Amino acid sequence: MTATTLSKGWTEDRDGMRVDWDVPIVMDDGAILRADVYRPMAAGQYPVLLSYGPYAKGLSFQQGYPSAWNRMAEKHPDVTAGSSNLYQNWEVADPEKWVPHGYICVRVDSRGCGRSPGFIDHFSPRETQDFYNCIEWAGVQPWSNGKVGLSGISYYGINQWHVASMQPPHLAAICVWEGSADWYRDMTHHGGILSTFWANWYDMQVKTVQYGLGENGPRSPATGQLVCGDDTFDDATLAANRSDFGNDILAHPLDDAYHRARSPDWSKVVVPMLTAANWGGQGLHPRGNFEGFVRAASSEKFLEAHGIEHWTHYYTDYGRQLQLRFFDRYLKGDTTAWAEAPPVQLLVRHVDKFVERAETAWPIPRTQWTKFYLDLAGDALTTSTPTCAFARSFDAMGDGVTFITAPFAIQTEITGPMAAKLFASSSTQDADLFLVLRVFTPDLKEVVFQGAIDPHTPIAQGWLRASHRKLDPELSEPYRPYHTHDEKQPLTPGVPVELDVEIWPTSIVVPTGYRVGLSVRGRDYEYAFSGGKLSNFKNELRGCGPFLHDDPRDRPPAIFGGVTTLHADDAHRPYLLLPIIPN
Repeated sequence: MTATTLSKGWTEDRDGMRVDWDVPIVMDDGAILRADVYRPMAAGQYPVLLSYGPYAKGLSFQQGYPSAWNRMAEKHPDVTAGSSNLYQNWEVADPEKWVPHGYICVRVDSRGCGRSPGFIDHFSPRETQDFYNCIEWAGVQPWSNGKVGLSGISYYGINQWHVASMQPPHLAAICVWEGSADWYRDMTHHGGILSTFWANWYDMQVKTVQYGLGENGPRSPATGQLVCGDDTFDDATLAANRSDFGNDILAHPLDDAYHRARSPDWSKVVVPMLTAANWGGQGLHPRGNFEGFVRAASSEKFLEAHGIEHWTHYYTDYGRQLQLRFFDRYLKGDTTAWAEAPPVQLLVRHVDKFVERAETAWPIPRTQWTKFYLDLAGDALTTSTPTCAFARSFDAMGDGVTFITAPFAIQTEITGPMAAKLFASSSTQDADLFLVLRVFTPDLKEVVFQGAIDPHTPIAQGWLRASHRKLDPELSEPYRPYHTHDEKQPLTPGVPVELDVEIWPTSIVVPTGYRVGLSVRGRDYEYAFSGGKLSNFKNELRGCGPFLHDDPRDRPPAIFGGVTTLHADDAHRPYLLLPIIPN
């Protein structure tokens, strides 16, 4: 190993790469962000894969997320094969897997995080402008071929949508791997109900790597540097250098300017894109990937959907080779690399496996949209219309009621977006509805799956606060109602209202003899058995992972703790709309 000390970081040759550590990138307001650059040893100009985010470029995957790393390494040996794994970071590309293919990997610590000083304000216009500046910096470096691609999971995917809306000149392609998009609908308020995920995430994954922790933070196993900067600040200074994230979200209960400034403008997302969703990512990760594929203005866009943990397939040979072919096409100009790629590539979920299949569009064009009516008297789902009028009540913050089909006579595939139409009243001025699509064995044991986070994830979920029932008529589809969330429409106690509930996309092939159920609840789904805990989340995994809706400030019992009643009569027939795919 040889080393050359530079006034602006330093360069080392190691593990077959030339690495520039802690490179300064100057922002338009004079702030300096720090990046690590992994390059091929041979001189030349190469395409760039860039990631920008808060998880600290010096914190190894193994240090920061040991439970996730150990599970992935144990179950997927192809992830660790062919790499020293010394440079593995949470949710970004392993340079030892990319540099040998003629790519440069650039990792930037976002403002206020890791080794980049400044004020933390996630997904804000300031952060998006920083991201833009980093792309343009990378595009003109002497080692760059002028084409920058964006790559990464979750946070490193979410902010790709935002910066793509700004159309940086050197941005040539984006690969959004399980990246939400709409700051309100996908992330902070599901159906208008506050998600507590972000406040807890801030405590567990951002404050722990804030710039200024210095000697109180970890050291990089690759460089020995302090991961969180050379300055060591007191708690008051650290708090002054970050937004009050959870309370900021709580202060914006409607889809207002705060949320719109942190969401993409789909009409301006024109760059070639590969968007990869996770069927089991209910609560954060599937919706934005599907919305991006459908709504982005790009003429070259591709959708992939898979299952299991959200950090896994990005690193497996399956996912990495898919990304490599995509970037070879759009960053290297290799027209053969991606020539046979279908617009939509799905790993269709069965109860015991995934089966790869190509499709031409999303939703799948041959979908048979099928209504399953809620029989309120018999707690059943049926394709025949019930004839009696009935009302079914439950505790408004309780477990609700489950409607279930007869055993399926043939194997049946359900793949696509879904919706439910309900007619409901409340004993108070509002009600929160939590909808859960479930599958049961012939002896009525629930079938659950390894989700993006939780090991006991149901098939799909949807949410709606009754006072947020107002629809956008231009954006709504029968299979994907789109709520404006721009005003509250309180209920009159005891008076039913029509509610269209979006249920997030899913895929499941239901075996012969199995049943499908729809639970209408007053609180988050819970599986019967615990899934344990992960090192980076506060709560025990009970079916929804960390994506809970349990902040009493958002759901005061005086308003949400009454009685919810579902209604049906000749003029009002509640139903579940399912996307049945013909065999």
